[in-house]
Amino acid sequence: MDDLTPGNGDPDAGQVPLPDTRSTFTLHINGTARTVTLDHRTTVLDALRDHLGLTGSKKGCDHGQCGACTVLVDGRRANSCLLFAVAQEGARITTVEGLADGDRLHPLQAAFLERDALQCGYCTPGQICSAVGMLGEAADGFPSHVTPSTASAPDGPAVLGPEEIRERMSGNLCRCGAYPHIVRAIEDVAP
Repeated sequence: MDDLTPGNGDPDAGQVPLPDTRSTFTLHINGTARTVTLDHRTTVLDALRDHLGLTGSKKGCDHGQCGACTVLVDGRRANSCLLFAVAQEGARITTVEGLADGDRLHPLQAAFLERDALQCGYCTPGQICSAVGMLGEAADGFPSHVTPSTASAPDGPAVLGPEEIRERMSGNLCRCGAYPHIVRAIEDVAP
């Protein structure tokens, strides 16, 4: 019997090595490829804020219920606090920082400013990203809970009135209560 069998003084003998809990991968953020090495449990939100310095997306509830962390993943809105970063390799992620075209604000960003659709501003990045995604969903004809079955042809865009906008934005909370201004800002941009 050799010296490294369990019970012969070697504290690590017989133990299975732990797997590596970090991976190196590339995230495509706002049109730029960013290679990161992160723990597998790191969310997109934490990767953005803590590792990439993109602090526009906010950590509100950290449970996917408030929408403050909303980003666009391949053009669709998503709660970044619920997505593992390692699972997003190859996806195109757009944050509020990536919506503007240089110094020219995205039309929704400009509308939020024009309509004073914010107070403290904490939820605003998530509201804007969600609105961008929502406008895309409506343009693609995705119905909401309040869309009448006779509203449009199956492939036609959904008509966005105040009730539709409120329903479609219901996953984004605003503690300040700026909802009327948010709805008007989105109406200004909606086709």
